[in-house]
Amino acid sequence: MEEEKKKATILITNDDGINGDGIRALVKTLAETNEYNIYVCAPDSEKSCIGHCITWLNPINVKPLHIDGTISSFSVSGSPADCTSLGISQTLFPTLPDLVISGINNGDNTGYDIFYSGTVAGAREAFFNHIPSISISYYRPDWAEGMCKLHDFILAAQVCIPIISAVLIEIKNQTYPPRCFLNINVPNIVANHKGYKLTKQGKSICKMGWKQVTTETEGRKMSSNRTNIESEPPKTNGTISSVSPEHLLFVREVVGSTLDDDDDDDDTEYRSLQEGYITVTPLAALSDAEFNCQTFFKEWLRSVSELSSSSAL
Repeated sequence: MEEEKKKATILITNDDGINGDGIRALVKTLAETNEYNIYVCAPDSEKSCIGHCITWLNPINVKPLHIDGTISSFSVSGSPADCTSLGISQTLFPTLPDLVISGINNGDNTGYDIFYSGTVAGAREAFFNHIPSISISYYRPDWAEGMCKLHDFILAAQVCIPIISAVLIEIKNQTYPPRCFLNINVPNIVANHKGYKLTKQGKSICKMGWKQVTTETEGRKMSSNRTNIESEPPKTNGTISSVSPEHLLFVREVVGSTLDDDDDDDDTEYRSLQEGYITVTPLAALSDAEFNCQTFFKEWLRSVSELSSSSAL
């Protein structure tokens, strides 16, 4: 017990679900160091692209679950932000964690897509509550189902261990900056990565469109395959009827990734990730408008006030 008390405490969550390969690889890799007390509080099913959604009006279901290498683990019916909030509330676990880690996500989280990310939200929720946190994602150049294996995530976890250890040293020494959390993206060529690179959030975005489908079965199949979409709807064998004119079904489809025309900075996380770097991006919760917008609206608001004054005469 004395040895456990001396170890740093890490709370782990994710958005791919508690049974996802990413979170299991992260737990396994951290547990093998024998340096941390590990707790898990993660969604009971996939909650990808849910952003910083929280459960407000309804109770959430919480179930204990055994995961090798952890002191205690729970699956939760809520969002990643719910899981972090519950995990640091000291209602499930006896102590506050020294560090919250969200991931490892199946796919990168860069640019504007960060705002959709449940993985990043899991870390951001800890930041809201003044607890150091890290979100970790593994880049997938091909969104086809099954492209990533458990071994890929283990490699990704292993290359993040030095960062996690270094963060915990800063926390212990009370020298860790309190006004940010870290968003890490690991390239798919992890075995031959170019090293760690400090980056900033860019303006890349996963470009998505919509396609009408005829059955819910077809929609689910398209969602799981992302870009590998069948042109013909699957047979429903009578279990799900075709869509009527009064009941239309649409499903998102990924059509590519794009960069903003003025996002030509080589130090953005998306560009650096494409080049093979493990990107480390400090994030915060507040985002000020760019300077040129501030300048425009300063003059604009003055004219609105003048117009309002003259109209009142």
